[in-house]
Amino acid sequence: MRLVCLLWLCVLVLNCEDKESKKKTVTNTSVEQTENQVTKKKAEKAIKLPKNPLDTILPLDDLGALAFFLEYNKNHKENKVRLVTDFGDIDILLFNETRYHRSNFIFLTKQDYFDNTQFYRAIDNFIIQGGNSDDRKTARKRSEIGKYLLPKDTKHGFTHERGVVSMPSSEIDNPYKLASPYEFFIVCQKGGAHFLDGDYTIFGKVVKGMEVVDKIAAVKTDEADWPLRNIFIKDALILD
Repeated sequence: MRLVCLLWLCVLVLNCEDKESKKKTVTNTSVEQTENQVTKKKAEKAIKLPKNPLDTILPLDDLGALAFFLEYNKNHKENKVRLVTDFGDIDILLFNETRYHRSNFIFLTKQDYFDNTQFYRAIDNFIIQGGNSDDRKTARKRSEIGKYLLPKDTKHGFTHERGVVSMPSSEIDNPYKLASPYEFFIVCQKGGAHFLDGDYTIFGKVVKGMEVVDKIAAVKTDEADWPLRNIFIKDALILD
């Protein structure tokens, strides 16, 4: 009789331990599953992007522009642009070394920003400067894209030789000569304009159409170097 009771007691203890073990296993599994689900949702939320990411980014500002163009640089490797003008075409090769400025120029080209802007400054045997206009549409485009500046990037050994494309600094109080992203100038001075070196970011060069640059530089201007006849960039195209 004692043996039977002892056997029943052992079975009862083992059964209780088994239930407790299963209970603990289920509990731990449930917690782990919950944690995995939360982590997964966080990850999905973090990487989920709208169909057009720019819808949530524009307008750009000083804080977001650099991060945006750093990411933009990864997926937009184009580096050749054609400017179609009243005087002919100007083909520009953009430098990969100046990634923010290259990405910025490609981005603005794809946004059709340069279309119908002007070469608004022309100085014979020095520079022509473009990317602005007195048209309200240009101001509206800038407002939609954003108000931001780009850092000066002059550490790659480029100099202001004839044919290079450089970015002017903003007209605002700007002791560090941060670049005005919507505008650019092309050096046409024979022998280059090396006194500009170190102050402005060179981000490309003209590979075809320097005769067009020279023609634009030679037009008659007013006292502010604005051409007396409008010189439009009728179109800006990405080249293969």
